[in-house]
Amino acid sequence: MLIPVKVKQIVLDQSMSPVVLLVDQEESQVLPIWVGPFEAQAIAMALQGILTPRPMTHDLLRSLCESLGAKVERVLVQDIRDGTYYAELYLNHQGKEVVVDARPSDAIALALRTNAPLYITEKVAAYTLSMEDLMGEEQGEGAQDLFQPRPDIDKKSLH
Repeated sequence: MLIPVKVKQIVLDQSMSPVVLLVDQEESQVLPIWVGPFEAQAIAMALQGILTPRPMTHDLLRSLCESLGAKVERVLVQDIRDGTYYAELYLNHQGKEVVVDARPSDAIALALRTNAPLYITEKVAAYTLSMEDLMGEEQGEGAQDLFQPRPDIDKKSLH
């Protein structure tokens, strides 16, 4: 069973590393995925609808898919092994499904640019936190052990 998710926001953890927060439809469960700073910036730009004068890598991938007649049908964060998440892009090309291995950060950035739905598997969902636990951790002594939401990260990461 696939679980639909959406990008809630990008936050910084204690070491100032960017984390993408994926939430379920009810926003009761959250899946934190650590990403690189450039990927975080690409995701933040897509979330804010910011267009650049020249195409960024994920814009190029979107244009390439469109030019070749392929549509991004969905993105699936489908596995976690040794602390690393794995994702797949599901493309439709001339009526055939094409599955492409991708890093979750790249897959999310492309999904946001193509309005493709995001999903996680039940296996990956086992690694989600409840929003209550997340908020409790942020307000309690364990806050430094998790991550600190920074609503202003999107704007700061673009400059």
